[in-house]
Amino acid sequence: MLFWIVAIGLALAVAALLARGIMRGRAGATPAAAFDLQVYRDQLAEIDRDAARGVIPSEEAERLRTEVSRRILAADAKAQTAGHSREASGYSGMLAAMLAVLIVGGGAGTYIILGAPGYPDLPLAGRIAAAKEARENRPGQAVAEENLPPAAPVDAPAEYTELVQKLRAAVAERPDDLRGHMLLARSEAALGNFTEAWKALARVTELKGDQVTAKDYADLADMMVIAAGGYVSPEAQKALEEALARDPRNGVARYYGGLMMAQTGRPDVAFRMWDQLLRESEPDAPWLPAIREQIQELAFRAGETDYQIPGVTPPMLRGPSAGDVAAAQDMTPEARMEMIRGMVGQLSDRLATEGGTPEEWARLISSLMVLGDADQARAIWAEAQTRFAETPEALATIRAAAERAGIAE
Repeated sequence: MLFWIVAIGLALAVAALLARGIMRGRAGATPAAAFDLQVYRDQLAEIDRDAARGVIPSEEAERLRTEVSRRILAADAKAQTAGHSREASGYSGMLAAMLAVLIVGGGAGTYIILGAPGYPDLPLAGRIAAAKEARENRPGQAVAEENLPPAAPVDAPAEYTELVQKLRAAVAERPDDLRGHMLLARSEAALGNFTEAWKALARVTELKGDQVTAKDYADLADMMVIAAGGYVSPEAQKALEEALARDPRNGVARYYGGLMMAQTGRPDVAFRMWDQLLRESEPDAPWLPAIREQIQELAFRAGETDYQIPGVTPPMLRGPSAGDVAAAQDMTPEARMEMIRGMVGQLSDRLATEGGTPEEWARLISSLMVLGDADQARAIWAEAQTRFAETPEALATIRAAAERAGIAE
């Protein structure tokens, strides 16, 4: 209530100042003209009395009457003008009143539409504290899953469903079977049973013990988020923290970590995490489409109003131009081979410095084998396995080239 009193009071004060400016200069014009007119009339009467008593000659009296009459006419004209000014002053008063209504009513209406009536002040420290409280007291995984509507069953062949049922029974009989739990997690996910899938993955991380990897925990968190309908629960957060503790550059964990911050009132932290991940990821990283779709709004919420999404597009495959082909036809075999080596070297340098698509990595491996440089091809294949470890589909493209070259393990 105090806010409205202060706001309306300030609006009225501003309106009063503007109205005063409009009305200024109007007052005082009419009394001055009327006073002058009365003075001149008194002077004319005094001249008539002096002429009757013989105090002034008749010729002088006539001259004075003419002069005073001229002044009376001028004063009367001013009085008429002042009368029009009084009428204009009335219109000015109406304009001032309308201005006051517009300032007070328009300001209040605009705040009601765009503002948040009834909300207290939200300083930065208060918002950070509220976000921390929300993060610490948010619902758990089980509650999130219970609140989801039932999902439509997956239309799977009866034979596949029967095999999964047998796998469930086998895993129940052998709870320490690591491979069984891994197969069960994939099978349950394929049937849309994401809760059972993440529970199987949780058992996988337990059975692996000291051999558990960042990818294992990232896969667990991924499945938990899917099971919760995109919500990052406290249990999923723990899995993400385990993944990042083992590999701070794990893309899946960094993506979901940013999503959790966005869901708990820290868009500033989420934006910084996603922006860095966006800039550091390979062009075909699976989380890039989701980040690009959401980061513009996230940037706005974080106060980055001028943010532009960095262009992370796969470079085009670069091959020989028509001129290169024509020139190669006239070259000696040695010169032609040297040209090919130069092109392969350029591709290798670019992939090492700028990165590239899986197709380009596969092409480089094949080209090196054509040149007879098997050791360099093996080195490229080893580097590709590290770079594309988090993107199995991309790695499969490169592996196919390595297998054709006979250098895949």
